[in-house]
Amino acid sequence: MDWASSIDAFFKNFKRESQILSEENIILIKSYTETNRLQKALSVIHNALRDIENAPLNIAVTGETGTGKSTFINALRGLGQEDVGAAPTGVTETTWERIPYLHPKLPQVTLWDLPGIGSTSFPPENYLTEMKFGQYDFFIIISATRFKENDAQLAKAITKMNMNFYFVRTKIDIDIDNEQKSKPKTFNKENVLTKIQGDCSRHLQQALSSEPRIFLVSSFDVSDFDFPELQNTLLRELPAHKRHVFMLSLNSVTEEIINLKRDSLKQKVFLEALKVGVLAAIPLGGMIMNDIENLDETFNLYKSYFGLDDASLKNIAKKFNTPVNTLKARLRFPHLFTQNDESLEDKLRKYIHHISSVTGGPVAAGIYFKKSYYLQNLFIDAAANDAIALLNMKDLLENKEEPYISQPPDYWE
Repeated sequence: MDWASSIDAFFKNFKRESQILSEENIILIKSYTETNRLQKALSVIHNALRDIENAPLNIAVTGETGTGKSTFINALRGLGQEDVGAAPTGVTETTWERIPYLHPKLPQVTLWDLPGIGSTSFPPENYLTEMKFGQYDFFIIISATRFKENDAQLAKAITKMNMNFYFVRTKIDIDIDNEQKSKPKTFNKENVLTKIQGDCSRHLQQALSSEPRIFLVSSFDVSDFDFPELQNTLLRELPAHKRHVFMLSLNSVTEEIINLKRDSLKQKVFLEALKVGVLAAIPLGGMIMNDIENLDETFNLYKSYFGLDDASLKNIAKKFNTPVNTLKARLRFPHLFTQNDESLEDKLRKYIHHISSVTGGPVAAGIYFKKSYYLQNLFIDAAANDAIALLNMKDLLENKEEPYISQPPDYWE
């Protein structure tokens, strides 16, 4: 098999912000497979997958009391203000301690609520030390009015530490609403946004030598204003192996984010298939049944990542006052592989035992995973399409066509 060409052809399909394998690792895998050093290739793939799956992501969010830090943290975690585990909002800041908030679906992701530097007695350099600056992947500095001198000085100190930071101006929806109510005749949304952006920039430029990028967001609508661009910027500037977990942590609120999740999962599945294919090609590689995931469990994870798990669908159905079964009937994923009650894993295991008796262990292992790779990609595509369909619930529920049902692949026979 021409491994190098396959790897090249596959990863060329993805934009930089969605690539989860570093260029260095891609080059190493291609080099090792081209020179038949398969054990070394296997080691690189194995380590890359380990890093992609287990890489911790720590996001520091800082800002003064009343800037909407907690609401912003909840928005990044996909939680409403009244959901279990949500960061408390509307509470006066009374502590100088940082507070960790885990992502509800991805325990590798932690958002840290840091007290605003103005509410502490620390100068910027000491503030970073007290707040354990070395533990974070990046900082988000938040304001709800204008960025102040303390915010700019903190950005300077972070820059000296060679770390990334981003300025976020929250509560833009409130500013827009207030402006429209106070000046209904002359109101112009774009002019208001431009004015806010310029005001923030002027105050920051007084203390910074460069003109910083500022993201105007509403934490109550993460699909509007600059929230999607903020997420894309963070993805581009994260190390490749940390993009996967961050992509999965994002809310499926725009088609672009859903497609990024789809691309990320497809890359991970490709690496898993490549790993098994290389292992099957190594003499005496042996059977690898224990190294293959339970597909039923895997598909449940995929549903959760795309907001298609039972709890998420119940919330959506309740919001639109429709039975959850009516909603599921309009989606594709519940109807995949439902010809009988036998699980996908059981079908695949029967298939592999049959092939093993004919071709032997290593070859059978490779064939097994090719089938698993095909099924996972089919499910990922269906789940992504369903998540996109849910963005327009009215059209989805008015669709009178029969739901999509895939036929089982011919190799089940």
